[in-house]
Order: sequence, then structure tokens, then C-alpha cells
Amino acid sequence: MEREFAEQHLLTILARLAGPDALPRSDQVDAVHAVLQTASRVLVVQATGWGKSAVYWAATHALRSTGAGPTLVISPLLALMRDQVSAAERAGLKAATINSTNLDDWDDVFQRLDADNMDVLLVSPERLGNPRFAARLGALLARVGLIVIDEAHCISDWGFDFRPDYQRLARALLSTPTASVLATTATANERVTLDIGKQLGANTVTFRGTLARTSLTLSVVPGLSPLQRYAWIADALEQLPGSGIVYVLTVAEAQRLTAFLRHCGHAVDAYTGQTDADTRLKVEERLRHNQVKAVVATSALGMGYDKPDLGFCVHVGSPASPVAYYQQVGRAGRAVAHAEGVLLPSDADERIWDYFATASIPDAAAAAKVLASLGRDERSLIEIEADTGVRRGRLEALLKILAVEGVVDKDGSAWRATGVPYVHDTAKWTALAQVRQQEADTMRQYAHGQGCLMAYLQTALDDPSPAPCGRCSVCTAQLPFPGLAPSPDKLLAARDFLRGMEVDIEPRKRWPGGVGRKGSIRGFEEGRAVAFADDPVWVAELQALRVAAPGDVPAEILAGAVALLGRWAKTWPMRPVGVVPMPAPNMASNRCVAKHIAQKGRLPLYDVLIWTGGPAPDDAASTPVVAHLESAIRLAPDAALPAGLLLLVSTDVRTRWTATLAAALLREQGASQVLLLALHLRP
Repeated sequence: MEREFAEQHLLTILARLAGPDALPRSDQVDAVHAVLQTASRVLVVQATGWGKSAVYWAATHALRSTGAGPTLVISPLLALMRDQVSAAERAGLKAATINSTNLDDWDDVFQRLDADNMDVLLVSPERLGNPRFAARLGALLARVGLIVIDEAHCISDWGFDFRPDYQRLARALLSTPTASVLATTATANERVTLDIGKQLGANTVTFRGTLARTSLTLSVVPGLSPLQRYAWIADALEQLPGSGIVYVLTVAEAQRLTAFLRHCGHAVDAYTGQTDADTRLKVEERLRHNQVKAVVATSALGMGYDKPDLGFCVHVGSPASPVAYYQQVGRAGRAVAHAEGVLLPSDADERIWDYFATASIPDAAAAAKVLASLGRDERSLIEIEADTGVRRGRLEALLKILAVEGVVDKDGSAWRATGVPYVHDTAKWTALAQVRQQEADTMRQYAHGQGCLMAYLQTALDDPSPAPCGRCSVCTAQLPFPGLAPSPDKLLAARDFLRGMEVDIEPRKRWPGGVGRKGSIRGFEEGRAVAFADDPVWVAELQALRVAAPGDVPAEILAGAVALLGRWAKTWPMRPVGVVPMPAPNMASNRCVAKHIAQKGRLPLYDVLIWTGGPAPDDAASTPVVAHLESAIRLAPDAALPAGLLLLVSTDVRTRWTATLAAALLREQGASQVLLLALHLRP
């Protein structure tokens, strides 16, 4: 097809999306023209706001005008799919989506496809694992005229947000010989670009432009304590332009910061991977219509969220790679003359980086255990976890990778081995771990302001033309309000508010398989902790607790425990009849806390739980942990407990299994109820 044909359809789409005066970029026309060639393979790597979606809507419009089948768009996030359906309809195209939240609509969508009454179908990568969708995939692929892999860095092992399900679906789609394939992303360095091109095929045509963003002013505000960062955000929201996103690294941080900012009078919402689908949609719409000043979000709100006038992105903590950071901060300033992108780095960031860096890399020994478990029979996820001792999150990630390799597959809730042998590519995964470390080093250097920030990101993403921006905090030596010193009143408000927050400890409900105890658990009914994870208001005390000698507990966090009990006691069904220290290999610190609580509450201390042997495994599935605890924890032979409510006390809790077994023993000895108090709930 001729270039003029591509330009005509692009002009039509741009007029519908941006108004009659909108003109295409020359490279946009070239990209549409390339896609319209028979069975083409095209990769577009361009900055957010360049107009990548206009390319595939224009190509769809052109292909449909020639009688070609609909376009199939692979999209990684529900928020992105919703925005794309809306954009496609504004472009005059009939669009629908198939995802996990609209199961009741699937039959209608398939009927519209069969009747050729749809121009665009959007699906999530996880759909290939659904038998109902997989059964229709062959017929669908025979009909489509164009396949779009949006956020294509997700199909690359080297991408910052690699997703095994995404790669698996992409491989299935790329086997279609007649349809053209367009892959798009704003966040791919040279390594990722080459990998995507290799997966698309040897004849892939790549369009890559500059990643500089002239509307975006980047800043790094160094040296703030965790508490100062909260106060900084509370001050900054009073002056930051428009509405925006405050990114954090964990769900707990999102919840804490949202609660504090609301306490300060700011209209903010939280958005995380734990936010249900209906609430996500409401939060997205509230932000889109400027009904909130900010959304405090994890990376769950990221790729493709469409709000062109987003005025700022502030990061409380740094992502682990410059590619991830550019992807998130690039949400701001797409259709406004000025937007702020601010990073508030923290020393605690790197512990979080380490976890996510290793979570996506398969372990050969764990893979062998999984395949040994499946070699005997089909297994559910819970059964595999019990068999192997691999913790749930890492097990799920490993199974997805094994599924991509064709080594396992899933039928309903059961996993099975396919008979294809697993070959662990040690060189590949070692190289990937090294790349992750290099990316972390790059973010450290960015956070220290070593040169123009925009040019630094361009260089990190292998932009062909990096140059000083003249606007960032390094180029101008200027920081956005409130600079390096948040206001004292906000700092005091943050401390007082966060020290008054409740941290729930959820009781375990059932014993895992493969241990002595069976069925439902009679353990502790409720639990509370003074601090969770890297709690900003207790960070100094938690660090002191980590390095202190056994039995030496900081007085300030003990006072925090007493204050917590004072608030919590208002909801208790009865007053406790005693305090019990949690069993541990070294109980000195637990005894110290229990003794302090008993003295303050004028309660008897019952030191009746004994630990024998070594510590329980800290990074294993539930079955081996509980099996170890069953042999390690027992009641003292002369233990005599009063009937009534007992308070079980510990310095820290992680898996909750020690507290669960200890509470079960206390219940069996006559306690009517057990409540759990911990200084620190670890993630």
C-alpha cells in the first residue's frame, strides 16, 4: 500500500482524536505505512505522548477499509485496556475487551467477532491460560488483520516489567503468518529493543526516536528521612500543579501515606495491586476528572494510564531501574506545558530492589522440586507449595516461567508436567541478574544527581541523542517547594499521626497439609503490631532493635506498644488475665517486652512456652515451617494457666506461624482467647 494511503487514514484518525487541525509526524506516517505492508513486523519505540496508539488505530482503520479482519491488541493492564477501548471508540472504531472482570460479556464479544461487527479486540496476556479463550484463539488468529503488542517490553526477559504470560501469548500470536504485527513501547533500551526485534522476526522494521520530554522538569530531593518525606509530600501538594500521581514501592506505604495525606486535608486516593477492580475504575476516573489532588499508587497504576494533563509524578522511593522510572514519571506532562517529576530517594529502597530483582529469576533447585512434585500427579498450587517448601509468591512466578517454556501447564486449578524437560539457562539468568544490578547502580547515580537528570535517563535508555535539558534540578540548582526542609508542623503531624495508626495482624485460618495438626485453627483471634515493614515513624527504633543485644529493647518503641494497647483495649471483650512471651530460639527480647507490658498493665506474667532446637526456616513455604515449629515449641511441664484472655507478646512477627502454634497451645491449656501483640510485623 502507498504512503499516501497510510497518511490519509492517519489524518482521519488524528482529526477524530485531537481535532481537525492535528497534523501527523512524518515518522508516524512511516510507521503506519510499514504496518500496512503484507505480514509486516514493526517495532515502535517512542516517548509517551508521541502518538503510538494513533499508529495502530490508523492502521486498523486502513486495513478494515480494505476488508481485512479486526485488530487484536494485547494489553497488560485493565486500566490501560479501558483507556484504549475509549480511545478506539473516539477514533470511530468498534472496540471491546476480554478480561477477567467481564466474563459474562465474552459470548456477546465472540458473537460480534463472528459477525465481523468489531474493529478492535483487546485481551490481557493471562487469557491464553484460560481454556475458554484458548479454544477460540485459533479461529481468532485466522481472522485478524493486525496484531498489536502494546507495552512490548513486557515480552522481553530483559524488560523491567517482564511478564511470562505476556511472552507466552506473544509467541502464540507471532506464529500467525498472514497478519501484520506491531509492537510498541516507550520504555526499551537497546538490549530490550534488540530482544523484541529478535522475537518479532529477522525482518522487523524498527522506528526509534528521542525520549527527551521538554514539558517535564525532573528533580531529586536527597537526604530526607522517611518521616521527612511524608511531610515533604504534604507540603508539596499545596503547590504542585494540577493533579498527579505519588508513586511508592509497597502496598503498605501506599496505605500509610494516603491515610496521612487525608489527615492533612488533601483529597487523595490509594491504588495498589490489592485494590479491587471496581475501586480502581472509580479512582482512575476521579483522577482523570481532577476530583482528587493525587493518587498514591504502586506500579499497579502505570503503563498506559491516559491522563494527558497530569501535572506531576512524585516518587517516594526509587524504582529499581531507570527504565521503570522513566515509564512512570513519563505519565506526567503529555499535554501541558509544564509538569514536575520529583524523586525522593531512600536508603531503604535497595532492600526492596533486591527482593523484586530475584523474584523474577527462576531457581534451578526450586524448579527441580516442582517437577518432582508434578511427576507424581497433578497438583494444586497449595499442594505444590507443601511438597516443595517454595513460598507462594516465588512459586507462582516460577510456574509461569515453566509454563512459558512448555514444561508445565494448567487445567483449571491443577498444574501438571507436560513431559518437556526443563533446561535451566544458567548463563541467561546470571546475565539477567547482573543487568538488574547494573540498573540499580544507575538509579543510585541518578539519585545522587550526577549530571543532567533528563540526559541521564536518555543515556540509560540508549536514546540516540541525549542532551542537557536546562530545566532539571541539576541543571538549574533549584528544587521544587518545599526544597530540602519540609515544614516543622507537617513533620510533627506526620510523627503523631503515624504513631497512632493501627497495624493489623491477620490470624491464620487453616493448618497446611503435611503437618501433624489438621483443619481449622484455634489460635489468636486478633493481632496488632506497633510497626509494619520499613515504617517511617519507627525506622530508627526498628534499626536499633535489629542491632541491639538480646533483651535490650528501645524504650520509645516499648512506649509505643503501651500506647497501642491503650487504644486497642477499648474494643476488647474482656480484660486480659495474663501476658505470655512468644517462644523463640533466644527469648530475651520477647521476655523484656512481655515483662514491660505486664508491669504497665498490672498483669501476671506467664513464661510457659519453651523453644528447643534451631530457628524455623525464614524463607520457606508453610508446611516445612509448621513442621519445624511442631517439634520446637512446647508448653512447660508445670504450666498452669488461668481461664480467660491471654496476651501473647513478641518483638517481631513474619509468617505468623510461630504465634499461631503458640496461641493454639495456650488455647489447649485452657485460655479462652488469645490476642497477639508485636512490636514489628515484617513483610
